[in-house]
Amino acid sequence: MTRGAVARRAIVVGGGIAGTATAVALRHAGFVPVIYEAHPRGADERGVFLTLAVNGVNALRALGMDPARVLERGFATPAIALHGANGQLLAELPLGGPFPDGTATTTIRRADLYSALRAEAEAAEVPIVYGARLTSVVTGASEVTARFEDGRTVSADLLVGADGLHSRTREALDPDAPAPHYLGLLNTGGFTAGPVSSRLAPPPGAMRMAFGRRAFFGWVGAPDGSVWWFANPPRKRPAEAGEFTAESWRAHLLDLFAGEEAAEFIGASDEVVGPWNTRDLRRVRTWRNSRVVLVGDAAHAVAPSSGQGASMALEDAVVLGHSLRQRGELGAALAEYEAVRRPRVEKVVAYGRRSSSGKVLGPVGAAMRDAVLPMVMRRLHRKGDPQAWIFEHRLPALAGS
Repeated sequence: MTRGAVARRAIVVGGGIAGTATAVALRHAGFVPVIYEAHPRGADERGVFLTLAVNGVNALRALGMDPARVLERGFATPAIALHGANGQLLAELPLGGPFPDGTATTTIRRADLYSALRAEAEAAEVPIVYGARLTSVVTGASEVTARFEDGRTVSADLLVGADGLHSRTREALDPDAPAPHYLGLLNTGGFTAGPVSSRLAPPPGAMRMAFGRRAFFGWVGAPDGSVWWFANPPRKRPAEAGEFTAESWRAHLLDLFAGEEAAEFIGASDEVVGPWNTRDLRRVRTWRNSRVVLVGDAAHAVAPSSGQGASMALEDAVVLGHSLRQRGELGAALAEYEAVRRPRVEKVVAYGRRSSSGKVLGPVGAAMRDAVLPMVMRRLHRKGDPQAWIFEHRLPALAGS
């Protein structure tokens, strides 16, 4: 910014992973951002844990953050062992890295990553306003105005919609935008209350996933000996709010996984989180106008099966920051951001949807999958990692550029 120039203001709607990372990127691009978060302070994102792939870790670095600091409460998970319905090993899948610089795919509690990113935003002097739920957006010739449920009205040069799967910003840009699409899976998870039998627990950092006889299950050994786990029970219709109590949901899961290792992990957990519905977004036609732009799940929610939701949001932040720094005119910068990001994220969304479809097969389809998948995976890996296009994606540093 030249001496005497007035810093451009930015409204960031949503204080999750996408919003906090984008606010930091906007600071590097010369904006003065303020985050408006719908939930009260201390209300963490719903979820259990996530795995931040190496491309997401490198996006943190591009934003000027130290991954070792942001991810200090996580642990490296470089590969997955994938098992079939009868326990047989189907494939061992690399998750990218570790690379010579130490970058490794990392598993971390969602709340810990959420808190660490908010701390980074606050260190960058980005204010966070809690309890501010967006109701409408009006784009004018010289500014954009956001109105919130509490009566607050705020105007700025730019508004970034980082408000997730059920984005009000997306709806404001296009009232006919696609609604989130239910993938036929519920999601749930938890943490064992402490170390579990060495017969069951994988070593620290070892991630296992199994299709199971009736539902998909994933688990990973944590450094303290506990096991972090998730499950994707198939269900034709979405779960409704209040449909399950904590007790009835636990009982349902124990019945679903009766006779499998998963039941022992579920039984050893003080709390079972969920269920919630697994959704993604079909192609979002409108990402932007002259002063409003979408990032993260608001633009391109991916199925959890991709393992890329958080990483895609972090990449968005870096690319948006670069575009805004390199292009003087706001509309041109937002157009460049979309042109760079849309092809990659739509490819990742399609990949995640294909991965989810393998979790909802019937008995015959599951048997065929377990018989054929090992051969298919061997063929795919003969020429290297077929997911390398995801993991090896690199972005130039925004901080200091």
